[in-house]
Parts: sequence; C-alpha cells; structure tokens
Amino acid sequence: FENGAQGRNRTTDTRIFNPWLQEQHMLFNPQKHNIAYRDPETRELMQKVIDFFEDKGLSRIKKDWHAKTWNHDFVEFMKENQVLATLMTPSGYGAENSRWDTWRNVKFAEITAFYGITYWYTFQVSMLGLGPVWLGSNEKVKQRTSRLLQEGHVFAFGLSEKEHGADIYSTDMLLEPGGSGHYLANGDKYYIGNANVAALVSTFGKRSDSGDYVFFAVDSRHENYRLLKNTLNEQNDVAEFEVVNYPIGEDDIMEQGPRAWDNMLNTINICKFNLGFGSIGLCEHAFYEALDHAASRNVYGQYVTDFPHVRRLFVDAYARLCAMKLFAERATDYMRSASSEDRRYLLFNPMVKMKVTSEGEKVIDHLWDVIAAKGFEAEPFFEIAAHEIRALPKLEGTVHVNMALVVKFMKNYFFNPAEFPEIGRRDEPGNDDFLFNQGPARGLGKIRFHDYALAYKSVDLANVRVFEEQIAAFRDFLLKAPPDAEQSKDIDYLLTLGDCFTLVVYGQLILEGRQFSAASDDLIEEIFDVLIRDFSRHAVTILTKPSNSERQVEGARALIKKPVPDSERFERVFNDEFYALKG
Repeated sequence: FENGAQGRNRTTDTRIFNPWLQEQHMLFNPQKHNIAYRDPETRELMQKVIDFFEDKGLSRIKKDWHAKTWNHDFVEFMKENQVLATLMTPSGYGAENSRWDTWRNVKFAEITAFYGITYWYTFQVSMLGLGPVWLGSNEKVKQRTSRLLQEGHVFAFGLSEKEHGADIYSTDMLLEPGGSGHYLANGDKYYIGNANVAALVSTFGKRSDSGDYVFFAVDSRHENYRLLKNTLNEQNDVAEFEVVNYPIGEDDIMEQGPRAWDNMLNTINICKFNLGFGSIGLCEHAFYEALDHAASRNVYGQYVTDFPHVRRLFVDAYARLCAMKLFAERATDYMRSASSEDRRYLLFNPMVKMKVTSEGEKVIDHLWDVIAAKGFEAEPFFEIAAHEIRALPKLEGTVHVNMALVVKFMKNYFFNPAEFPEIGRRDEPGNDDFLFNQGPARGLGKIRFHDYALAYKSVDLANVRVFEEQIAAFRDFLLKAPPDAEQSKDIDYLLTLGDCFTLVVYGQLILEGRQFSAASDDLIEEIFDVLIRDFSRHAVTILTKPSNSERQVEGARALIKKPVPDSERFERVFNDEFYALKG
C-alpha cells in the first residue's frame, strides 16, 4: 500500500488513482456487476452465477424459500459450471484455473448471499468440509476429493454434537481399531449442513484406544450412514446423522493426534471469514428494496425519504453497510498476506465473523424501522434478509466466543506494536498456500500488530479526531483503571471492554481500506459519526457496572463523546451517495 494509510499524512481525498473507482458505488449491484476482478475467467464465472439467479427470478426464489425447498437447482448449476471445483480446489489438484483464492471466494460469498443464505450456506459448509482434507496429510483423500469436486458434489463438516454443542473438546464419535489398518466408526453428529447429500463428510472424533483426536471421511450415501432428520424448519438442511459400524480405512483418515485438533481450528479460521460477506450480501439486497420502497411512497403529503428520522436511519444504515465492506475487504488483504511471521489475521478474521455480522443485524433493523410492515410481506426479498440475518452472528462460534478470542490480542495491540511490511490490495489471482499450512493453533497472546495510530493519522477528519480522543481515553482506562482480579473473572465486564476494543480495530481497517474503495471523505465522516455513538453506548454500559471503582467510573465517563455535526455533509451523503442508488 504504497501511498496508503500506514505512515502517510493525508489531509485531502487523494487516493491511489484507479479509474474504476471514480464511477462506482460501494455496494454490489448485479445489474452492473460492479466488482473489479483481475482475471477475465473469474468475471465470466461470477456473471454466470448472477445470471442463474436473475433468470430464476425473485418470485421463484421466494417460492422455494417459503416451501423450504433445498437448492438442488443451484447445486446442479454449480456442477455444470464446475463452480466449487474451480473455487475450492487448491492449485495442483484440479484444473488449471482452479485455486483457493480468498478474494475470489469472498466475492462469490457476497454474490450468492445477495439472493439468499441458502445458496451461500451450501458453499460455506462445503468449504468447511474441504478444510480438513486440504489441511491434512493424506494425499489419497485429497485426490479423491478433487475427483468429487469435478463430479459436482457438495461437502460437510462433521464437528458439533447434540450433547456438547460449542464444547469442541468433547466428542462421542469414536473410531475403533479393527486391525490391519481397518476401523469402525460409531457415533452421531448434530447441526451439520449439507449432511443430507454430502459425498464426503469430514468427521471429527477420537480414537477409542488412545483418545487421540482424528479426522476421517464418511459418505452420506453409504449404507452405514443414517440421516436422522433436518434439525431446522428452514430451507437449509442442517442434519443430525449417525454412523453405525461404518468401515474406515487408512485412505479415509485425514489426520490424527494434535494436528487433527489444529486442523479443526484452522478450518474454522479459514471458513468463518465468509459469514461477514454473507451478511454483506443479504444487507445489500435488502438495502435496495428498502430505498426503492421508501423513495416511491408518499404519505401525509411527502415522500417517506423526506422525513428527518428516516433520512438519519438511511444514512446510518448506508454508513454501517459501507463500513462492513471496507473492514471485511481490508481483513481479506491480511488473510491473504498471512505467514508464520505475520498472524495478524487471527484478530481480524474473527472480527469479520463477529463484528461484521452483528453490524448486519443493525443495518436490517434500521431499514426495517423505515419500511415497517412492508418487511413482513411475502413477495419482497426483505422477508428473507430480516429472517436470515439473525443466524450469521450465531454460526461458527457465537459472538461471545469470538469476543473472548479477540480480547486475547488487546494488550499487544495497544501497548506492544511491531513493524511489518506494508500490505496493499490483495485481489490478484493466486493460491493462498499458507491457509493450509497455518501450523499449531496456539500462541495467540504472542501475536503482535503494527501501530494502529498510523491509520488514524492518515486522515484529517473531524469525527476521526473525536474517535481518536475516545481511543486515548480507553488506553488510559486500561492503564490506570484496569479490571481488578474479581472483574477479570467477570466475563460480562470483559466482553464490554472487548466491544470498545473491537471498535478501535474496526476503525483502523476501515481507514486502511478506504484508499482502495470509492469511499468519500464525507462517507468516512458519517461512518465515524456512527462509531463515536457506538463507543459512547458501550462506555455507558461500563459506567453502570456495579463493581466499578471511583477511578473506573471517572475513566468510563471520559469515553463518552459527541460526534461533530455537519448538516451539509449529511445532505451530500444522503443525496449524492445514498439516494443516487435509487432504482
């Protein structure tokens, strides 16, 4: 990021010149297919995906959603066009254009979610199922999987169990040695997407003799595989299944021992990233619908978009949605640049899953407050988005689980910065080799980060300055009034501090990412107007904790700040950026 956020003081809107940026809006529009790709093959493939959904049409999408019809038609389309084989076969195991390219994958996630989470989810859980294969050391399983991808199959990730839920340390799935490299698998799995049809289910369990963790492959078509039920009353099929004396050979075992455990966590690291882009896609479609409805509706003698409270709700929704994209795309750069020496992605990754998906809920809430009863109607897409947006913060680990992970990075982030090479936009075609060589899933407290202040110093904008004051006050709080021994055991207290911490990281990557986007200074100001208000709300929560000392009360009050208002700036964002998306 040659002319970017790290290390350069910028006071005007002078970003890296890219003619494409000058004519584009922030949000994906399938009619214009306004996503920049670095290779024509990817654009052609994504256009086919868009054409599939546009040809299917909203009425058929809604009909299938109401009837809870699983997306067999989309799976068949992906088979005919080698979609999963192209996107999820690492280089060297498939066709020449096949690669595991995170930038390409997240754009596919955004596009499919634009039409509904069902289509995104089939892709997402297939990716989860493939993770242990490509992370593993069994070449025969990899070659078999490559063939299954080319045949158009989907995949599943057999991790969770009904009795243990999010407790991934516990499993009742046992692999029992039978001699001469043969085993029998017995146990059940619960809440497993694609388990109704998956040709390969990467199944996590333990060896009955040693207690070692193990990953092995089972096939949903096998006679010893029993599909028990769909656990949901939804269009997605999220199954409970059991295997009874299922025969397993050495060629079916992906990994054993500590590496099986690491591969399980590293698979989640790779794949939970997509949840943020699923949320973005849903919100974009709902956003267009809400805008078009409100802008064409006249009540009490004026259009809905003329009411002051509606204008504020829409600008907040627009700012939040653009911030989601700026952060998630910048986090993708770090994901693709990761190495054994640079593991910063392990902070940004769970934030895409946790923070971006939570922001998606807020976007839908703002839009729903505008369109009201229209959001319940059977014909529009909004009904799908309002229902499905709630799931994303709760999948692949809850917000609380991911926040507990994020808090581990807070000390080094604020107080122990390191120097790293600058990272630019990582949208070039390429295979992300390191993702399948992440190594042991430990040592998170040792990971260091570059100085976040570099991003904040890269602009001279009023609301960014106010937000910097909140950051400085939060650092002082952590230094002068940190949680005591008892408060440190109070997860609720720590999670609230984590909310403040994540806003600092969120703002940093937004500022770093804006140079690669069409985001104006006005939009950045409105985004930070929202972030200041969010930070102040979290500060009030800290302030009201009954265990606070007087110093902590004083420190919490110092976190509460007011954004710098600018009515002309607000109107420019509303008229020139938000309202320009109408139609």
